[in-house]
Amino acid sequence: MTIRNFYPYLRPYRKSFFLIPFFVVVDVICEISQPRLMSAVVDSGIMHKDLHYVLKTGLAMIGLALIAILANLGNIYYSSRASVGFATSLRKAMFRQIQSFSFADTDYFSTASLTTRMTNDTNMLQQVLMMSLRMLLRAPLMLVFAVVYAVMINRELALVLAFSIPVLAVGIYFLLRKGLPYFIEMQKRIDRVNGTVQENLLNVRVVKAFVRQDFEKQKFEKVNNDLMTVAAKASEIVIMIMPVMQLIMGVSLVAVTWFGGQKVMAGSLPLGGLMSFLSYISQILISLMLLSMMFMMISRAIASGDRVEEVLLKQPSLGETAIAQQHNYQVSQGAIRFDHVSFRYNSNSENANLENISLSIDAGSTTAIIGGTGSGKTSLVQLIPRLYDVTGGAVYVDGIDVRNYKLPELRTSVGIVLQQSQLFSGTIYDNLKWGNPAATEKEIMEAAQVARADDFIRSFPAGYQTVLGQGGVNLSGGQKQRICIARTLLKRPKILVLDDSTSALDIRTDREIREGMDKWLQHTTVVIIAQRISSVQHADKIVVMEEGRIAGTGTHDQLLQHNAIYQEIFESQHLQREEVL
Repeated sequence: MTIRNFYPYLRPYRKSFFLIPFFVVVDVICEISQPRLMSAVVDSGIMHKDLHYVLKTGLAMIGLALIAILANLGNIYYSSRASVGFATSLRKAMFRQIQSFSFADTDYFSTASLTTRMTNDTNMLQQVLMMSLRMLLRAPLMLVFAVVYAVMINRELALVLAFSIPVLAVGIYFLLRKGLPYFIEMQKRIDRVNGTVQENLLNVRVVKAFVRQDFEKQKFEKVNNDLMTVAAKASEIVIMIMPVMQLIMGVSLVAVTWFGGQKVMAGSLPLGGLMSFLSYISQILISLMLLSMMFMMISRAIASGDRVEEVLLKQPSLGETAIAQQHNYQVSQGAIRFDHVSFRYNSNSENANLENISLSIDAGSTTAIIGGTGSGKTSLVQLIPRLYDVTGGAVYVDGIDVRNYKLPELRTSVGIVLQQSQLFSGTIYDNLKWGNPAATEKEIMEAAQVARADDFIRSFPAGYQTVLGQGGVNLSGGQKQRICIARTLLKRPKILVLDDSTSALDIRTDREIREGMDKWLQHTTVVIIAQRISSVQHADKIVVMEEGRIAGTGTHDQLLQHNAIYQEIFESQHLQREEVL
């Protein structure tokens, strides 16, 4: 972890970093003076029965205590404000960075890990910053002042510190060094727990449908126990610090009491001096304890900081090229060309998901892509809006390499309805307007009518203001698909990609939506991925894919005559319809 990478998020709170040391110094001076004043009360007041001196010194002690309280309150206020603000800025920066990630970048971290880094890891940094501002300066100052005063009281008794401080420091160092790897591993185990919970909640209906609750419980129990094992080992090391400190503190206090008592009886040390010396010994050992706890927290924060820093410094894999920055290319027609395109999700994999794809799609035409599961259909269309980048060849839109467009321009011009219908919590109206924030209410309803969503939306008591659960859990699969289609239609894109987006709809509704889109998007280039022949046979061009390659292109009639794969798909679906009838 490099501290300078976090400076931009600390800079707005510079005032706190100047004021807090002032409050700390005031607090330490007030607290470190108390034992000296108590010594004077005993030696000069009580021993001489001088009540006036006792009252005067006692009032001074009360005054110092009040000043210390005010200084401590100032410290708490500014340290809390700085640490909470720092964490807020850090989460904001991480979220913005994640928004710039490509699908490949998100896959690299995993959604569960990114969630942990934005919550658990950031909270750890917040806590450490807050405690550091309150204690990291206070504890060393208290330690130094207490040692100086202890030596001033009696140098011989102060020799006890020459033994206890080094022993304590060495012991804490080795314990923390052993504990750091466990802190790092703990964060990874937290990632796995979050991932398991997230996956289970997203697929809770599938779990219940297949009666797999017991299996999911066992899976969670395993990752939870793995976290517990590492956390227990880390806690064992942390817990060991306390007994070590208490042992050394106890031995030191016994030694000071023994040797100091002898000096008091011999008359070489006043009773008040011994009392103040014992107070300073306690302050020294408490300061060391606070420092050790801070070092322990810092050790864990280093592990969290490394993980946060990795996200902040991650360069998005889909950056804009120099040509894109120099030019402001606009998508005008929507013509698409794949030029010897190859693609791998894993760059280290020997097997390509797409290999040597060459395909031209005319502007304003409708092209359908069909093929078996895993043939590369979705991989191909995701290259058009640069959700992923090619690993070989190039994809052109209107004759320009998609990598030379500015990403906002390219993706605004390409509307895509993905296989999985993703909706957001909020109202149906808000979800529809997501496709075009400037859309009017009339345009929203027209788009819903084209997508055959208007009727079922109006059937809800709240209509378009119906509140959706997370991911649209209170809608059926077909209803979610139609809302997603309407949302994309509102963009009025130059290129529209429908990735198996009507799979949950019946053939009649599918046809009605297609007919409506032909009128709504008359000059839009449409690319359709579908499993059903009935959904693609109207297309100007049909592309048949198999194992990441193009196995044939043509119209419905041409492929029926000359392409064995298309013939097989058509015949299998034709037979299925006959069996149903």
